[in-house]
Amino acid sequence: MSTPETSPQTDIDERWMRHALTLGERAQREDDEIPVGAVLVSADGQVLGEGWNRNITEQDPTAHAEIVAMRQAGKRVGNHRLLGATLYVTLEPCAMCAMAMIHARIARVVFGASDPKTGAAGSVFDLLSDPRHNHRVEVVGGVLANEAGTRLTNYFRAKRGRPLV
Repeated sequence: MSTPETSPQTDIDERWMRHALTLGERAQREDDEIPVGAVLVSADGQVLGEGWNRNITEQDPTAHAEIVAMRQAGKRVGNHRLLGATLYVTLEPCAMCAMAMIHARIARVVFGASDPKTGAAGSVFDLLSDPRHNHRVEVVGGVLANEAGTRLTNYFRAKRGRPLV
C-alpha cells in the first residue's frame, strides 16, 4: 500500500484547514451554530480575515463563515477585491458564498467536506469554475474532509439526540 506524496502546497492547505476547523469549533462552542469555519489568507501567507457561522446569532442569513471572513478581509485591506487570496473553509461553499468569492476575485478556495445538498463548488452546482463568469476561482476540495465531515455529522446527531460517530 502506498501513501500519497505530499507537496508543500498540500502541507500549507492542511495547516490552514486545521485553523478553519478550530474556528468551526468556536461556532459550535460559543454560539451553538453549525461548526463551519473559514480563514482567508493572502498570497504571501498573511491572515486577512477569519470567521465562523454566525447567521443564527446575528439573525443574518448572509453571516456564513466565508462571508464573515471576506467582510473582515475587505475592511482590513480597504478594498472589496481580495486578489490573490485563498479561502479555506470546512464545508463546500453554497451558491451565495461562491458568488461572493467571484465578486471579490478570490484566487482559490480550499474546502473540507463536500455538501451534497447545496454545494456550489462541484457537488450540486459548479459556480466557481463556470466559464460564463468574468472570474473563475480555483477549487481544491476534500482537504481533511473526514475530520470536517465528522464534526458536522456529530453536531447534527447531538442536536437530534442520536449517538455520535
